[in-house]
Amino acid sequence: MDREAGEDSFTYGSLGTLGRWRKFLCGPRNLTLKDVFTWKLFKTIVMGQALSMLICGTAVTCQYLADAGVETPMLQSFLNYTLLLLTYTLVLAFRRGESNIVQILKTKWWKYFLMAFTDVQANYTVVKAYQFTTLTSIQLLDCFVIPVLMVLSWIFLKTRYRPLHFVAVTVCLFGVGAMVGADLLAGRDQGSSSHVLLGDGLVLISAALYAVSNVCQEYTVKNLSRVEFLGMIGLFGTLISGVQMAILESKAIPVISWNWRICLLFVAYTLCMYGLYSFMPVVVKMTSATAVNLSLLTADLFSLFCGIFLFHYKFTGLYIVSFVVITLGFVMFNVVPTYTDDQSCATNDEVYHLASSADVQQEGAVDRLQKEVHDLGRTGSNHKAHCNGLYSLT
Repeated sequence: MDREAGEDSFTYGSLGTLGRWRKFLCGPRNLTLKDVFTWKLFKTIVMGQALSMLICGTAVTCQYLADAGVETPMLQSFLNYTLLLLTYTLVLAFRRGESNIVQILKTKWWKYFLMAFTDVQANYTVVKAYQFTTLTSIQLLDCFVIPVLMVLSWIFLKTRYRPLHFVAVTVCLFGVGAMVGADLLAGRDQGSSSHVLLGDGLVLISAALYAVSNVCQEYTVKNLSRVEFLGMIGLFGTLISGVQMAILESKAIPVISWNWRICLLFVAYTLCMYGLYSFMPVVVKMTSATAVNLSLLTADLFSLFCGIFLFHYKFTGLYIVSFVVITLGFVMFNVVPTYTDDQSCATNDEVYHLASSADVQQEGAVDRLQKEVHDLGRTGSNHKAHCNGLYSLT
């Protein structure tokens, strides 16, 4: 009997140690395989990779345009913002009440102007960086958006992370390192190196601007409206990019040799960007801006896979390793949900029990309501009093 008790105490002691480590990494929630591999996680992975494919589409079309001697990033951005203007901004124009575009502009125009200005400059700065630094530097330094985004989310959105989230981000960055190593082995370290420090600085600035834009996007789509965000970005983005296009590309646009192939590339780029802008807020609302940016780390790999067939890039096995590692980190990040300050006073299990009790109370209210309706139909008396009682219940 003593031996069995000793074995039981050893087993429980071991499980207690593992439990403490699990609680430290993941929080108080008891995770099972059913909790980890959920339908929501599957949808998040698929939708995140769909965003990466859209970015891949923009990269491939940009490569073809660059090969044709077309270097007009502001014109390309202008077309995307214009398409957003013609759809989402028009929807706001026909809305009534406080969600109408006039009411939004009266109260929040300067906020959306700053959001759009940040977004336009982020797009322009990263494209400009290709003129001064190498692809390897851009791939490495562009990951700076993730720690900046986490810090900004911590400060402004009050998002709190578990240790597992930081482990997941580290795993994703290891995957990016493997991708960069594969690029070097394949000889894809192309790009200018005339002013490397300037180019690297532009990449870091672009990453910081993207982080600010993504935090604003997450706050807006989760607290206000996706259509409002896209409509305002379309309106002010069109104005800002139009002005910058007139100033910076007034000589580059007239010398474009327009033909059906160039027009088709512009259309394909615009549709990919439009799909990215329209679809990304949906994924951000489901998860977070940080999770979306982790999934976008695979965009370079999709571009590479297209480049193998289209531009005859050299392939190495490290690319597959990189894709698997980044996907693993993304799954790890989404296994445990983040939380905010107002949720920190209660554990996840407590929140679950509270939600369950709320559902029970709601079901009880529905039962009482049905009973009232039944009694009302049976007696047919005091109709007005019963109706008032029903309204008070609902």
